[in-house]
Amino acid sequence: MAHAAANLKDQTESTEFAALLGESLQQQESFEGNVIEGRIIAMTSDFALIDVGLKSEGRVALREFTEPGQDPEIKVGDTVEVFVERMENRDGETVLSREKARREEVWIELEKSHKKGERVTGVIFGRVKGGFTVDLGGGVAFLPGSQVDIRPVRDVSPLMGTPQPFHILKMDRSRGNIVVSRRAVLEESREEVRSELLENLKEGQVLDGVVKNITDYGAFIDLGGVDGLLHVTDISWKRVNHPSEVLQIGENVKVQIIRYNSETQRISLGMKQLESDPWEAVATTYKSGDRHKGRVNNITDYGAFVELEPGIEGLVHVSEMSWVKKNVHPGKLVSTSQEVDVMVLDVDSEKRRISLGFKQCQDNPWTSFSETHKAGDELEGEVRNVTEFGLFVGLPGGIDGMVHLSDVSWDDQSEGVLKTFNKDDMIKVKVIEIEPDKERVALGIKQLTSDPFKGALEGVTKGSIVTCSITEVTDRGIEVSVNDNIKGFIKKVDLSRERSEQRPDRFAVGEKVDAKVLSVDKKSRKLSLSIKQREMDEDKEALDTFGSTESGASLGDILGAALQKQEGGDAAVVKAEPPKKKAASKKKAEDDGDSADKTKEVKAKSKKEPASAKAKKEGAADSDTKKPAAKSKKEDKA
Repeated sequence: MAHAAANLKDQTESTEFAALLGESLQQQESFEGNVIEGRIIAMTSDFALIDVGLKSEGRVALREFTEPGQDPEIKVGDTVEVFVERMENRDGETVLSREKARREEVWIELEKSHKKGERVTGVIFGRVKGGFTVDLGGGVAFLPGSQVDIRPVRDVSPLMGTPQPFHILKMDRSRGNIVVSRRAVLEESREEVRSELLENLKEGQVLDGVVKNITDYGAFIDLGGVDGLLHVTDISWKRVNHPSEVLQIGENVKVQIIRYNSETQRISLGMKQLESDPWEAVATTYKSGDRHKGRVNNITDYGAFVELEPGIEGLVHVSEMSWVKKNVHPGKLVSTSQEVDVMVLDVDSEKRRISLGFKQCQDNPWTSFSETHKAGDELEGEVRNVTEFGLFVGLPGGIDGMVHLSDVSWDDQSEGVLKTFNKDDMIKVKVIEIEPDKERVALGIKQLTSDPFKGALEGVTKGSIVTCSITEVTDRGIEVSVNDNIKGFIKKVDLSRERSEQRPDRFAVGEKVDAKVLSVDKKSRKLSLSIKQREMDEDKEALDTFGSTESGASLGDILGAALQKQEGGDAAVVKAEPPKKKAASKKKAEDDGDSADKTKEVKAKSKKEPASAKAKKEGAADSDTKKPAAKSKKEDKA
């Protein structure tokens, strides 16, 4: 019985011991990976021996208790918190870490700050791929390069080693990963400053800013939370081709608010407005006709801009650059930065424009030429250019005169005559007209010789009767030659009074005809002629001289009566036998011949122009058919 009681007691004690041992082991297992308090029991030059209540002590390096380069501020007997990494190592010692303990403390604080959205303070102490490492008071965080600042930062060295505020973007305790941002803090501060700045912004206000970005049309200025545009035309009163000529990124500048739109929050800035406007005194300083010196600062296709003083420039149009060089690019006459003499032509202060001229500062070769030469002078010059309308010939003084196509030859007015001339040929010309105001000199080559057309026109006037030689027969009419030099043309409708006779094929080349001059075209040097008009004029003259057809008599009756009167009353001039009575049986051909002869005699005696052939035929026919009537009239007159 006693033996059974003893066994029962042993079993009970064994159970209690196992429970106590399990509880003790469970506590020991809970130590690992946690932060516990320990007491420093000894210190060496490198380590501190710490008792954490386990079966063995642990050693912790002294450098984990202080910042680099500083002495540790601990001593034997101090109580410190350490992190239990392992219960024991191969040497049977407990593995402890003060740094991990501090990190655990920091993690707890950082988690609280991250949940509340509060800022934390850290120090950038290292550079890694894609960013930087930040010490958050024991916890190491990663700072991406894009989160360092609002604008890209080329040099981060001024920020390293200096406490900076950060925002925690992400935390992962299992991986020990913390991502922070300095940019988020700056944006928050910027927004606060921006709101305050926008409330107080006014047009005309002068502010300090930093050049944030440069474009072709201007620069963006950071005013401390808000950006404004400084246009290239508002940088300076003088010409600025590109903002980079005056500004640099990161440069501190002083600007004035020109315009501010509170709805769109757009701000227009200006730098030149802080200086006096040089155009205010332009009207009194620069007057039309004044000469000044300037510097070419820009060249375009239409002229050159010349700076007269800082902020004041004028335009020299390409037409005002040279007296003689026309249609030349301004870049071939002047170069950038060249010092030049200019004359003020016009000033428009409202539009801020000054018109200048180069050539006005030089002698006018056109005026000089007009003073030394006159119309009719003969000169020799070089053919500068051959165009479809004439020749340009070089003259003294560097000017060019023009020989128009119509002044090259008396005979040939076509473009083909210009093919006989080549560039650089030396030719003789005569001055026809000088117009210095229009910068023109008219020249001529044909004027060196007399006009053959003028001599051939002697006696040939409008309305005169001329004898022509047929040179060509066409469907439209016939071409003729008068006095062997003058060309003329008789249209088809002017070949005869009778429509049936208006046929060009009735005529042959070389045949001579009499025609009336309708017009004389001295420019084209041609005559317009008409046979029809000549015939009609002859008939009209015969009627006016010998009678009228109103009484019912035909033209033949009038001519026959006139013939008999002339034969009987003027025997001293013409002795002709009185007309014999013609038999009624004579042939019509003989009657026509007699009538024609009588008509010729009348024309010769009256010393007038010949009547038309058709009038003669009609007169002869009428004299036969109406002979009794004609005889009765002759008896009455006798």
